[in-house]
Amino acid sequence: MGNGQGKRVVIIGGGIVGASLAYHMGGKGANVTLLEAEGIASGVTGSSFAWINTSHPEPDPIAQLRGSAIKDYRRLETLLPSLKIRWTGALCYSVMSSVALPVPGNQASTNLVSRLQILDLEPNLKNPPQSASYATEEGALDAVAATNALIAGAEAYGAKILTQTRVLGFVTQSAKVIGVETTMGIIDTDLVVLAAGTGITKLTEMLGVSLPIKASPAIFIRYKSQPNLVHTLISTPEMEVRQSSDGALMAAEDYLDDAMENQPAAIALRTAKTIQNELHGVVSIDPERACVGLRPMPADGIPIIGYLPKVSGVYVCAMHPGVTLAAIVGRLASEELLDDKVSSALFPCRPDRFFQA
Repeated sequence: MGNGQGKRVVIIGGGIVGASLAYHMGGKGANVTLLEAEGIASGVTGSSFAWINTSHPEPDPIAQLRGSAIKDYRRLETLLPSLKIRWTGALCYSVMSSVALPVPGNQASTNLVSRLQILDLEPNLKNPPQSASYATEEGALDAVAATNALIAGAEAYGAKILTQTRVLGFVTQSAKVIGVETTMGIIDTDLVVLAAGTGITKLTEMLGVSLPIKASPAIFIRYKSQPNLVHTLISTPEMEVRQSSDGALMAAEDYLDDAMENQPAAIALRTAKTIQNELHGVVSIDPERACVGLRPMPADGIPIIGYLPKVSGVYVCAMHPGVTLAAIVGRLASEELLDDKVSSALFPCRPDRFFQA
């Protein structure tokens, strides 16, 4: 137990970030209530490629935060046995140029590998390049299963999870939020944490504060296929693909537009052909799911994490990549909120930057 001392906390949002916050704050003794308008992991978490990707082009304002992401997931694995992560490493290269894509953000665990080494890692590649970047420590997870593991951990600490519960407004007193009005009634609270992804803008507007968060669409695809086709996570301009523990192939694609030929189902078929062209042994590849996920993207691309200006008692957690940062942000935010331990890694993320004169 930590220093939460029964502090009443309402977390709004039942995706992987909200679940991580609930778990970490519950572990510090807070009296946690998590509110989710629909079901657990029903938002962008449920349509995430879920690559724990700590690599990023320079300059990276959140390099310190991103650099600790893997360590914190490793910590969570020891605490939550039901949290399963596939630490396969990530292989990145450009097929057109046959050279490795630069991955400067995480050099300590990124190696330049030769063509022979690439084939050792991915023997089914038809046309491996001469070299590639291999981020040895990176991996991926089932974001829905991981969220449920965190929720179960939070419940074990006494957290109350309310799904199908919409927020209608906030109760304020002297410019401080003291309650959350929901479809289930008013919940009294000492602190509100907003972790509702793209829904955060509507919530802050209820408080008279506007945050520049846009919905950034991406396409997630799941295929039924043969096992052991892909051993790492492969990221190239042609395809981004990994294989889950149950043998399904997962792919991510950019959202182009809403034209018929660029609908998720159509892109899933095109991506399937690309995967067949790139890999040996793809006897069948049948799309099981293709959907658009709306990622919460702050205007400057940097996460928004910290106390909301102009009204007290409200803390915001809006970020992309949410899966990568969920574990580290859950820990650091809970330390700030319950232990008064201010994190230097979160300094670039403060909401105040959008309200400076």
